[in-house]
Amino acid sequence: MRIGHGNSTSLRRGGLIAALALMVPFAALSFASPALATPKGVYARFAQCPTEIPGLELCQYAETTSGEVAIGSTKVPINKPIVLQGGAIFSGTQNVFYLLPAKNGESLSKTELNVPGGLLDLINCEEIKGSGFFEIIERGTCKALFENKTTGVTATTELVANEHNPAILDLANVFSEKETVLTLPVRVHLKNPLLGESCYIGSESSPIELHLTEGTTSPPAPNKPIKGNRGEITTEEEILVLNGNSLVDNAFSVPAAEGCGGFFSFLIDPVVDLKLGLPSAAGHNTAILTGSLRSVSAEAVIASEK
Repeated sequence: MRIGHGNSTSLRRGGLIAALALMVPFAALSFASPALATPKGVYARFAQCPTEIPGLELCQYAETTSGEVAIGSTKVPINKPIVLQGGAIFSGTQNVFYLLPAKNGESLSKTELNVPGGLLDLINCEEIKGSGFFEIIERGTCKALFENKTTGVTATTELVANEHNPAILDLANVFSEKETVLTLPVRVHLKNPLLGESCYIGSESSPIELHLTEGTTSPPAPNKPIKGNRGEITTEEEILVLNGNSLVDNAFSVPAAEGCGGFFSFLIDPVVDLKLGLPSAAGHNTAILTGSLRSVSAEAVIASEK
């Protein structure tokens, strides 16, 4: 596999300008076209790589199959596959690339993970304290709305990268097992019929910034250093494959929840925040993502389409 930094200065400049123009929030993008050729053989998994973007260097496909995300004392196990896919363009620094959206707009799969304890554990109406008239009304309204049988809550991690805050892959750090390998600005979408459609932790303007490494973290207290793992390096034709790869970060902060409960968000957001300890300062949160990573030159993917 070729790891480089573009074919020419003009190509890199033109490609980077085109890429930055396209890097609005990932979930809003869709380049899919049934008329386009698709990669074949071992390259088929790169079907959503945006090879039509000028200056594209790499195609990426990463699958997380286990691990956990912990916000404060709430741990959400990763027990369903989460796929990160798309392309990568040279950033201007050797072996450092900006990640570009997948053709179908689903750069990060919309995998819903179950939040342990569900709604009743997440929202405790008794945590609305006070004996005044308004506190009693708020507590009663909370119970009427949320203490029922619709208790399941899921958490979906969504990319919120843009031209000002891109997702970044550092391939040099993949091999050195030091520093940040993958930088991902994300938000967490909490889903439940009673929470409404807009219950988020983090946003494009105030994201959760993950700086994932295969090396050893240096978090503030009370978290202690943890170590990731590069995994086993193999190849499939021209594809670089890392199996058993583990990326970790336990030094990130998490902002407060927003939009939970729809019209009643003024009431429910503080309850969710209290339960999760939001905003949660760095040193109280952890992400462990274990699975596989595949990276290949865009040229090889395009060649497989013929």
